[in-house]
Amino acid sequence: MESQALPVFSRLDADERAEVCIVGAGIAGLTTAYLLTRAGKSVVVLDDGPIVSGETERTTAHLVTALDERYCELERMHGEKGARLAAASHAEAINTIERIVGEERIDCDFERVDGFLFNAPGQPADLLDRELEAARRAGLTATAIVGRAPLASFHTGPALQFPRQAQFHPLKYLAALARAIVRDGGRIYTDTHATQMEGGQDAHVATRAGRRVSAGAVVVATNTPVNDRLVVHTKQAAYRTYVIGLVVPAGTVPKVLYWDTGDPYHYVRLQPGAAPAMHDVLIVGGEDHKTGQADDGAARYARLEAWTRERFPMAGEVRFQWSGQVMEPVDGLAFIGRNPMDHDNMYVVTGDSGNGMTHGTIAGLLLTELIQGRDHPWAALYSPSRVTLSATKDFARETANMAAQYLDWLTAGDVEKDRLIPRGTGAIVRHGLTKVAVYRDAAGNFHECSAVCPHLGAIVGWNDAEKTWDCPAHGSRFDCHGKVLNGPANKDLHPVEAHAHR
Repeated sequence: MESQALPVFSRLDADERAEVCIVGAGIAGLTTAYLLTRAGKSVVVLDDGPIVSGETERTTAHLVTALDERYCELERMHGEKGARLAAASHAEAINTIERIVGEERIDCDFERVDGFLFNAPGQPADLLDRELEAARRAGLTATAIVGRAPLASFHTGPALQFPRQAQFHPLKYLAALARAIVRDGGRIYTDTHATQMEGGQDAHVATRAGRRVSAGAVVVATNTPVNDRLVVHTKQAAYRTYVIGLVVPAGTVPKVLYWDTGDPYHYVRLQPGAAPAMHDVLIVGGEDHKTGQADDGAARYARLEAWTRERFPMAGEVRFQWSGQVMEPVDGLAFIGRNPMDHDNMYVVTGDSGNGMTHGTIAGLLLTELIQGRDHPWAALYSPSRVTLSATKDFARETANMAAQYLDWLTAGDVEKDRLIPRGTGAIVRHGLTKVAVYRDAAGNFHECSAVCPHLGAIVGWNDAEKTWDCPAHGSRFDCHGKVLNGPANKDLHPVEAHAHR
């Protein structure tokens, strides 16, 4: 998304006490904090960077009941009742955002728009018909098949129309939420890295600087949990998704949401230009792959651009490009609730499945009730402890893929010698029995750290598009110098002793 001024907060420099401590200041953390403070709760929010500086910043901001995991699949895995609850909860998330925008008078470009799902080449001809039937059984009775999506430049063929979806500018929205949290007595601290999160009678969050927040309940809303080493991570996989923003003449592309049925699929929306601009921005995403299991970002951006120009020939220059991390649960729905095998007052939010804005809002609605000791009809559907028997094959496939990544311990490095690494890039080099992540900066200086991910010991790989080290097993990411950027790892790559570079 385009840059947007966000409120600036200071780091935590003294011990605090609150009824609820939330780790993570993205959509899930800030929505939960907003709703809890509105309910009169004392809340502290911690983030290791500025607010909304994680994956929420990289969203394309589709607000939908047309979920990434099709209703045909959701019904198969969760039953008709589960699919209905999924549809209802995402509809309520959109309604909640709309209500908050109105009550807080937030200028964030919120707008109701229709969405259109159309077939990608090679997909079954009856796919849209089957999805229509499943969507209607899930309660989306206004969904209908139309002859084509409203694009003059490209004939999509039949499309499934989902009325009253929405879009907004997430940074403007969340900036307003952060200000409202502080207005209502909440406290937000940034540049504060949480190193320990504990539930129970002595529930607290400890920070790298030695500070401590004592709380009645703790919520870990860090995209993927950094307090859980194994349980949740066996039930989801991390993917990178790619996005470009192209200039288009104002008014040439209808303001609706578009998706195709490819695998990976493409997703498109229009961000209107600010007046008196004569152009809009067409935001197009796709080309997903498992995090750490590909390093061809430039080629993926190029394919995404080619796909777009074929269907939107009016598109001009590529003004923006970025990638984001998507956590894909094996059964298609987020994990929101009490952390498995933990104390009852320790909560997690993860598994956004490409619908992070609505899943994050669902988290706020659900956790606000659970933390106050109230039952909620969505609790079982989103429980992190759930076992979805019909997703067993998906679970086995993902587990096998994760296990295969540890074979990298046995292979040679990417290059034989450090000096073969081009400037501005990184590579894995084997030094005896160990593997080292070596980054060579623009001046030719070498920066080394262990290539072993501190989460569960897989070997990281270089991501040239982002200039990061990415773990192929569970999606942890580190900057070029080894500083942790994304969990589940919560520590930096271990430094190694300098040696003569050959």
